[in-house]
Amino acid sequence: MAEVLTRNNLLFILDGLRTTLYISALSIALSLVFGTALGVMRSLTRGIPQKIAAVYIEVVRNIPNLLWIYVVFVVFRLKSIQAGVVSFTIFTSAAIGEIVRGGLNSVNKGQWEAARSQGFTFLQILLYIVLPQAIRNILPAIVSQFVTVVKDTSLLWSVVAIQELTGKITILVGKFSRVEQFFLLYGIMTLIYFVVNFVISQISRRLQKRWAHH
Repeated sequence: MAEVLTRNNLLFILDGLRTTLYISALSIALSLVFGTALGVMRSLTRGIPQKIAAVYIEVVRNIPNLLWIYVVFVVFRLKSIQAGVVSFTIFTSAAIGEIVRGGLNSVNKGQWEAARSQGFTFLQILLYIVLPQAIRNILPAIVSQFVTVVKDTSLLWSVVAIQELTGKITILVGKFSRVEQFFLLYGIMTLIYFVVNFVISQISRRLQKRWAHH
């Protein structure tokens, strides 16, 4: 197995992991911003904003992410990593939007009336009272979506040839011929995905416990 676990090969794999984490982190950050806006528009507004958010969420969520990667890459002619970030942001924003909508609806409506009676504006009520409570309620669902983003970056290798973690492992597999070497490489990939997603889940649990004591 020494020929598989060379320094160059390990650095090659780590470079793929770095690309995976970069795409995932940027997509998640952008999706949180746009998804929260979509959730607020769909849950707390009326008229055109609500309809725009509803159409966007329903259309995007019901089309596979794989197709969005193709569309963004081919139609907008972006570079591979840019296409990956944009397509994941488009898809994940819709999922986050629906999660946020559910979280906002779970907060007692009476809190809006109580806050208004104290002179709070709509934005102040949303940012300081309603949204923090909603986030506590939906944190597990949001984290689950983050985990999905990390795992789904593996689609990018087959569609736009981004050499993220799966791409790097696939390239290395092509250099070896024995079955045990294949199992070792794919085992390494599986372990890395597990560790990354486990860390995300643990951070989520710690945040939930900390918020539960406040």
